[in-house]
Amino acid sequence: MGTLGRVSNPAAVPLPSRTAPGARLAWLDALRGLGAVAVLLEHLLPWFLPVLRPYWFNLGMYGVMVFFLVSGYIIPVSLESRGDVRAFWIGRAFRLYPIYLVVVALVLVMGFWLPVREQVPRDLSAVAGHVTMLLDVVHMGGVTDTMWTLSYEMVFYLLVTALFVRGLHRGSGVLAVGFGVVAVVAGLVLYGPSVTGSWPAHVSGALFCVGMVCLISGRFRTLAACVLGVMAVVLTVFAGFTPWMGAAILAVMFIGTAIRRWEQGEGGLLPVLVATVLVALAPVWSIQADWWWAEPGVWLTTTALAGATFAGAMALRERRLPRFLVWLGLVSYSLYLLHHPLLKLVFAVVGDVRFMPLATQVTLSAAVVAVTLGLSWLSHRYVELPMQRLGRRLAQRPSAGDSAAPGPSSEVGVSAESLSRSASAG
Repeated sequence: MGTLGRVSNPAAVPLPSRTAPGARLAWLDALRGLGAVAVLLEHLLPWFLPVLRPYWFNLGMYGVMVFFLVSGYIIPVSLESRGDVRAFWIGRAFRLYPIYLVVVALVLVMGFWLPVREQVPRDLSAVAGHVTMLLDVVHMGGVTDTMWTLSYEMVFYLLVTALFVRGLHRGSGVLAVGFGVVAVVAGLVLYGPSVTGSWPAHVSGALFCVGMVCLISGRFRTLAACVLGVMAVVLTVFAGFTPWMGAAILAVMFIGTAIRRWEQGEGGLLPVLVATVLVALAPVWSIQADWWWAEPGVWLTTTALAGATFAGAMALRERRLPRFLVWLGLVSYSLYLLHHPLLKLVFAVVGDVRFMPLATQVTLSAAVVAVTLGLSWLSHRYVELPMQRLGRRLAQRPSAGDSAAPGPSSEVGVSAESLSRSASAG
């Protein structure tokens, strides 16, 4: 593939790979597949096959850390390669919201038989929180347990957009270290949200909706991006359930971005190493780390495994990967959102599986996994893909603010279309 844009320092740019872009990006799908399966097992094993659940590391946190590294690696570069904030956000909206709204509707319908989680407020703040996806950073539970991670994905997208429109997006290593420092300090001084009540959800909901109109229409785009980016960081640190963890997650995402910068010859690995140490230390002295998965040994093992998995996948990216693992990555978003309400439904129908014979536990677990994978494929095929195609068509239409968008950044070996499609799968 040819170079996109002009290269300011040709000597610092790696040579193009001979491998096709689709093959090179398959390793990201494989990582997503691993992450989704890890989260599925974290929720399945305690209730269906408890004898197999590991406690020396946390499967769920391992899975989401892998997801966050992948997002950090690909999302900012996707925005930069497009050079189009409007197209980026239309793509994100049509990627994230369709199956998300389907799952919300499914849980609400199931609510006639199975009560919706107690952590979900019974007022309009719940609507605002679910519309923005900023649930965890406005100290609110989602209708499914897994939706908390989408809060940090959304925070990252908002922050990356703000950095991009201000031309500050190249400082990924500094940002990774900075959020690592914030994570350590927040752990020392903050216990839960400093800003409480329902008003953060209402205010952020209003700002989010107005800001999205500005980002997509092009009117006041820079101002809107900056306001939303600042809002996202403030909510993470001062209104989130666990401030140190929110900052640590952002550090992990920017670690992924900094690795991509290093790969492109735009930075070194020292910030990655420093930020990694800070993330590992974040819960050690934290006053809000009384969960088993936040114990220093478990946390360190979990984050180390996630990092090693990402590094291993990078090292093997030129090799042919198992097709099933890549396929799991393609359906990973549906799998991630659907599995929890399905597990809850099965548990309510068949009873407490933990006290059944081991053979029954294994059989039910295998059946649940098979059904979940099948439904995930159906939702990917008939909900996600059609809506992604619609989003791409809408993104191609010009808007009043397109001329103000920064141009594409330098990129070698991977086309903008490949990056866009990879981000759409994330």
